[in-house]
Amino acid sequence: MASTTPPEKPMSEKQRLKHEKFLKKQAQQQQQQQQQQQQHSSSGGKQTTSKKQSDASTTVTSKDWIEETPYGQKKILKPLDDDTHKAYIPKVVESAWYSFWEEKGLFKPRTDEDDGGFKAKGKYVIAIPPPNVTGKLHIGHALALSLEDTLIRWHRMRQFTTLYIPGCDHAGIATQAVVEKQLAKRPKDGKSKRQDFTRAEFVQLCQDWKEDYHREINNTTRKLGVSVDWSREAFTMSPQLSKAVTETFVRLHSEGLIYRANRLVHWSCRLTTALSTLEVDQKEVEGTTKLSVPGYDRKVEFGTLTYFKYPIEGSSSGQTIEVATTRPETMLGDTGIAVHPQDGRYKDFVGKIAQHPIIPDRKLRIIADEYVERDFGTGAVKLTPAHDYNDFNLGVKHNLPFINILNEDGTLNSNAGHYAGEKRFDARYKVIEELKTLGLYTKQESNKMVIPICSRSGDVVEPLLKPQWWMKMEPLTKPAIDVVESGELVIRPDLQRRQYLQWMRGLQDWCLSRQLWWGHQIPAYYVSIEGEEDIGRDSSDDYWVCGRTEEEAQEKAKEKFPGKKLTLKRDEDVLDTWFSSGLWPFSILGWPDKTSDFENYFPTTTLETGWDILPFWVSRMIIFSLKLTGKVPFTEVFCHGLIRDSDGRKMSKSLGNVIDPLDILDGISLDDLHKKLLQGNLAESEVKNAQKYQKKAFPQGIPEIGADALRFSLVNYTQGSGGDINFDVKTMQGYRRFCNKIYQATKYVLGRLGNDFVPRESSALTGKEGLAEKWILTKMNTAAKQVNRALEEREFARSTQIIYGYLYDNLFDIYIENSKAIISDGTPEEAHSAMDTLYTTLEAGLRLMSPFMPFLTEELWQRLPRRPGDSTCSITIADYPEYEASFDDPESETAYELVLGCSKGIRSLIADYAVKDKGRGYIAPLNKESYGTASAQVSAIRSLSGKIPVDISILNIGEPIPTGCAVFPISANANVYIEVKDRIQDAKKETEKFKAKLDEARMDQGEVDLLIAELSKVQDKNAIAEAVQSAEGRKRDVEARLRALEETVATFERMSI
Repeated sequence: MASTTPPEKPMSEKQRLKHEKFLKKQAQQQQQQQQQQQQHSSSGGKQTTSKKQSDASTTVTSKDWIEETPYGQKKILKPLDDDTHKAYIPKVVESAWYSFWEEKGLFKPRTDEDDGGFKAKGKYVIAIPPPNVTGKLHIGHALALSLEDTLIRWHRMRQFTTLYIPGCDHAGIATQAVVEKQLAKRPKDGKSKRQDFTRAEFVQLCQDWKEDYHREINNTTRKLGVSVDWSREAFTMSPQLSKAVTETFVRLHSEGLIYRANRLVHWSCRLTTALSTLEVDQKEVEGTTKLSVPGYDRKVEFGTLTYFKYPIEGSSSGQTIEVATTRPETMLGDTGIAVHPQDGRYKDFVGKIAQHPIIPDRKLRIIADEYVERDFGTGAVKLTPAHDYNDFNLGVKHNLPFINILNEDGTLNSNAGHYAGEKRFDARYKVIEELKTLGLYTKQESNKMVIPICSRSGDVVEPLLKPQWWMKMEPLTKPAIDVVESGELVIRPDLQRRQYLQWMRGLQDWCLSRQLWWGHQIPAYYVSIEGEEDIGRDSSDDYWVCGRTEEEAQEKAKEKFPGKKLTLKRDEDVLDTWFSSGLWPFSILGWPDKTSDFENYFPTTTLETGWDILPFWVSRMIIFSLKLTGKVPFTEVFCHGLIRDSDGRKMSKSLGNVIDPLDILDGISLDDLHKKLLQGNLAESEVKNAQKYQKKAFPQGIPEIGADALRFSLVNYTQGSGGDINFDVKTMQGYRRFCNKIYQATKYVLGRLGNDFVPRESSALTGKEGLAEKWILTKMNTAAKQVNRALEEREFARSTQIIYGYLYDNLFDIYIENSKAIISDGTPEEAHSAMDTLYTTLEAGLRLMSPFMPFLTEELWQRLPRRPGDSTCSITIADYPEYEASFDDPESETAYELVLGCSKGIRSLIADYAVKDKGRGYIAPLNKESYGTASAQVSAIRSLSGKIPVDISILNIGEPIPTGCAVFPISANANVYIEVKDRIQDAKKETEKFKAKLDEARMDQGEVDLLIAELSKVQDKNAIAEAVQSAEGRKRDVEARLRALEETVATFERMSI
């Protein structure tokens, strides 16, 4: 027989969207309905709490609630009929539990009681991706924390020794940028910029900022229920981690992997520092476009190709060579012109010299190189080696001069001739005008281009030649590639694994220097020798030494320059933030010291992070770890998708769509959302656009959702494929209602069990369970099996959908409802067995849900009685449900599915045809097993069908269906019929209705056939055995439905003749 157990696979996209639509509809109903007094239990109908019922109103709201439990103590549980607990109120449920968990030390690693070592299942360690101290956490952080904490809590309940380490990143350039923005708001007659302070004073300002937002970050982390070990909290600029940074720099410099060189960097003129690639956004324009640039009153034109000519030196005929550029101001730094060696137009120009028309003593050598694209512009390329990455390479190759024309603040220097002191984009327009005056300007045309933008300041980034510290990457990338290709380190999903490998194979040397004050000052010292010129010496390693301390650097300098009188000056630059972040997994455990934490918990187990920082952060951690410890930093990387708003746009402050998790936990009005925009650094126009979006997305503001519903929603959003997420608060409102469903169902069960109920010592079967009990216990066991497997495979959305289906669809909507009759009308033995099963299935359901919804499950689990001998203090450390073969009963499961299907079919047909008086219904079994089940369970079918005015008969297998019946196909095992020939007015209309159902069935048949065909192509048959079995069962069900519908269509066609 075909089992109707749902296949163990993720929802299809169609199913997922349908499910989300259902949740949004619930949320809309909740907003539209007036709050009604919550009933202690539902009466009549199928559900424990009606789907149409809104969260009940009470005399107490979350704003009125005051927690009476002393900090750190076990929560004082008030009766569920107390005014504060009649309805599910997130703030009430979530209060007090976190401090209890913390004070009990439940988040610390729990070791084996006998020998103090790891528990038998081993260790599971996550080092939190440290949030930046630039500001509050956003919804993307909440996503990462929800996924990580789900994994940690799941492993903790499975009795692993778990460690989840919290911490923050100093975020050098980002933090300095926001502090400088705050200073800029001060009155201009006061200290309003960094340069008005000493370095120590400014660093203290950054430290103060860090302290404020560090508290905010930790507060939000606690409110989300994240079970980190706070005693091991880390910070990238703490003394221990700073020690690791210094050790790494000095060690790698001594090995020649870190070196000094004069190269092009991404330069922010606004922030006056070099930038990492991650801090540069690539803005594409389709053609001529005017953009706002910080420091300029008028918009600057980009996306325009300007053509002009260079005169050829010594040409009596006035020969010129025409070039084209999107950055006319850079011609002031030109030192050459390149053409393609096969371009016949310029064959006679190669080797000649062009005269710079604005800088009289500047000569430009014309060279040939295959790099040149003959079809772009004029086919002749002006070369500015000091201000363009491609030109830099050609300048090195052809030994061209490197002339820097930019000061660090974006003004032009003396190398720009009479333009010295001009701002770069003001010079752009003036250069064009001078070229026109000289008769060398040709034309301008629109040109598609990409503009590098500083993500921190909005400034246009300039390539600038600077002496900096660099780290060689090529010698370090091969081991980092090998561990991924060998499977020693797994990156999921596979798309990100491929992108990681692609990135690593093309990795260039890493610029480490940043011209900032907030960060790790580079432990390198420039050596001045008395009596010798210093000019140009700081560009290479020759006159630099590195040391863990200044004393060590002094000793190295003496060895390097014996007998000389030396002066050492420490490099004022700091290291790129990613340098210290790259050491995170092992520096937080004590490295370079061999601490017990480092020995016990390194390597960590899982890194969970967004895919966008895989190349920038994850790759560096792997590189550093393999080089410095000889081990991978973690054995698994899971990359989640990025959260976008409900319109699919990337979240950004300027769009007003960045969401503070606390606004979802506690709720916030639309007016207060608007006010928060005014507290930021947005321009007036940006505020208006952001408010417009907020009004559309949150017309009534954001209701109080609570941590549990938020966490569950975010985990449910996360597909194993790592796709991006479109955030919608209405979906979260639907899951808040799910929390209410769990709350009310537990209240009902507790009321049914009564105060005297004592569960059995074990959940093992007694052999006295009825069919309904066997069914729900099988469903519970299947859910445990599937949830564990889904989490093992990091199919997060599948895990939440399985738990939702088990609790909502199976336990609450079916078993709790159907057990009422057994408890009320059954024998004492049957009633007690039903109550014991209620306890077992609900208690296991709460444990299944606990990693996802820690607060609600703790609140409810603590109210349930414990089995004799169970002294577990918290659901946090209770055993997670596991699959047990003894609970598997596929025959009983299939039999009860038939009972449920038949009762559902009868109710549906009665409703469709408005049967209010005496009628006749039939159950048509299609095999011996279903005939036996239907015959034995006919009273249960009648009971579950409700008070129906229909006599139900069981037909023999193959017995003809009485004429004039409408069908409700159940499965490949049975169909349900009701006589309707005297109840329909239009047989043709009924025929068309069933033809539409027949068309649907044929579409389903096509989908199933396609699925089976796809599965047949899979080589590993064992891996898809369950999927094949499920698909074949669905095929039998669809074929039976087709036959039943075809017969019914034929019946109605005969009636319409």
